[in-house]
Amino acid sequence: MTTTGAGTEDPTLTVDELAARAGVTVRTVRFYSGKGLLPPPVIGPRRVGQYGRDHLARLALIEELQRQGMTLAAIERYLRRLPSGLTPHDLALQRAVVASWAPESVERVSREELDRRAGRVLSDGEVERLGAMDVLALDGDGYRVDAGLLRLGVELLDVPFSQETVLAARAALLEHSRAAARDLSLLLRDAVAERDARDVRSLSAVMHPLVVEALLTTFQRSLREELREWLDGDGA
Repeated sequence: MTTTGAGTEDPTLTVDELAARAGVTVRTVRFYSGKGLLPPPVIGPRRVGQYGRDHLARLALIEELQRQGMTLAAIERYLRRLPSGLTPHDLALQRAVVASWAPESVERVSREELDRRAGRVLSDGEVERLGAMDVLALDGDGYRVDAGLLRLGVELLDVPFSQETVLAARAALLEHSRAAARDLSLLLRDAVAERDARDVRSLSAVMHPLVVEALLTTFQRSLREELREWLDGDGA
């Protein structure tokens, strides 16, 4: 697999810290590294390997591919086909597209399992914030968790914005994404109106990840342009 210098960005984690943040074992990290699925760490003082955001993003992508039922050999082939020079953000987009291949998966987990999957021990306040984001809900002595949203929700806990701002952003994204989904659904429905029902289902399975990737790419570019205009305006 082709690796890049992206893995050398902000190499601040030891292998133990990386494993804890990713919700996997140190043995798993070393196994993936030995298979070439992860770029090598930066060697820091005292010859200690240091890891960064690229390693976290790749581990998240690998875990998502496994959740979709891909074998290790298939994951190796998938990662080998990725373009070189992908940033952690690009890898997160790849993971989002992969997650769209399967229907929503809600699982019931214990508090200990929730902490393990989050990659850290969550405070009661953080659990409440995840609940407000509809990532999880209390269910008896455990939690019902949207596995596809958990990692994103945990990452949002560290964003330096208020809970109100995060929830308002979520509401805006939901409103506009649903509107886009309705428009695209109508276009695709008209395009396949004459096809057999089985052909429609097959086409939908193929188009789903492609449409999600297109939406993500378009949104990413639009957001970049908006931010550029905002920052250029402030500097004027």
